[in-house]
Amino acid sequence: MDISTPNTTVLKTKPNIYVMAWFIAMLFYFVEYAVRSSPSVMIPELSGLFGLSAVGVSVVAGTYYYTYSVTSLIAGIALDKTGARYAVSVGIFILGLGCLLFALSHLYTSYTGRLLQGAGSAFAFPGCVYLASKGFSKRSLATAIGFTQCLGMLGGTAGQFIVGPLIHRGVSVSAFWIGTGILSMVLCAILFWITPAERPLSNTRETNLLQPYKTVFGNLQSYLCGLVSGLLFAPTTVFIMVWGVVFFQQDRGLSYQQATLVSSMVPLGWVLGCPLLGWLADFAGRRKPVIIGGGLLMIVSILQLLFLPHLMPAYISMFVMGTGSGAAMIPYTIIKEVNPDEVKGSATGAINFITFGVTALLGPLFNRLFGKTLSTTTNHAQHFTSTGLFLIAGIAVAIIISLFLRETGQRQEVAVGND
Repeated sequence: MDISTPNTTVLKTKPNIYVMAWFIAMLFYFVEYAVRSSPSVMIPELSGLFGLSAVGVSVVAGTYYYTYSVTSLIAGIALDKTGARYAVSVGIFILGLGCLLFALSHLYTSYTGRLLQGAGSAFAFPGCVYLASKGFSKRSLATAIGFTQCLGMLGGTAGQFIVGPLIHRGVSVSAFWIGTGILSMVLCAILFWITPAERPLSNTRETNLLQPYKTVFGNLQSYLCGLVSGLLFAPTTVFIMVWGVVFFQQDRGLSYQQATLVSSMVPLGWVLGCPLLGWLADFAGRRKPVIIGGGLLMIVSILQLLFLPHLMPAYISMFVMGTGSGAAMIPYTIIKEVNPDEVKGSATGAINFITFGVTALLGPLFNRLFGKTLSTTTNHAQHFTSTGLFLIAGIAVAIIISLFLRETGQRQEVAVGND
């Protein structure tokens, strides 16, 4: 199953309608990224709302990635079998329901809400790719997908840079989540209304829905792609989007406004890094050197923040780190190139599953090693340094693993052809 060539027949075909639907799906992607990152700017408020410690809130927030990773496997199949009208609309609805449940001041509804948010969000990016493939020509498809990723990361920035000041100025946490839930429901209704209905084509050869995933997960390169992407994503998902604001406040002594600005620079760096590093990989005809270069840029920016903090402001350091983090998207291209054409759609679901499965595993470890000790440490400078070195270690492992990736760039293909 290939998301770029969906196995459906369209009942009413109007490409401009698909562009409109793609735009609504991008708003869904923007909202889900804002939902993903916004808990980091409201940890004290959520602690009071749920009656949990900061670590407890981080555990609740981190459950998002459990359902996100698992549901990523379902999203590709659902899109291929039902089309975007139903699959993406259901995803938005689930996200909205999760936001509404998260607004309730009860521990169990907060867990349930966050799990639903992760499950619904898993349909956002695959849905955007699916609709873009329907509404744009092949020449402009890559640009549309790149623009989609940029808008998603802008949502991550908004979840901190915009939501933080709103909460600080008196907007209640419950009001924010209720408003986000209502907005999601509105987007759900609009997308369902404007997206053409589709009917799956019968395919007698396809007797096992999981066969594409058997192919993808039977390829060692698929695991390597997911691990590299997940480890490069981790400083953003494990640290910045959950703990960033609190760490910069307590360990570095920044004000709430300063800490929010610094943290929001990471997803903003992604906005530049994703298209820039992707273009560089295509221009150079090599994937692996760009991945390694992005990882090294991340390491250098963190080392500068830790040991030469006066060399440049923290918000610039974090922007540079976010820019280097854009290399995490290159394995999404590689996994499609190292697997057969007929499973490219499932490959997207598989790498999402592995990438955010890494986050789901590293999150509790990070909480235990550094989150629990944040309020009890007597040496905040050393605590922050240890945290940064932990992040660097993960990036270094990603660089080492990337050495074992198969080079799929055009220059490598030319070399093989000449041989």
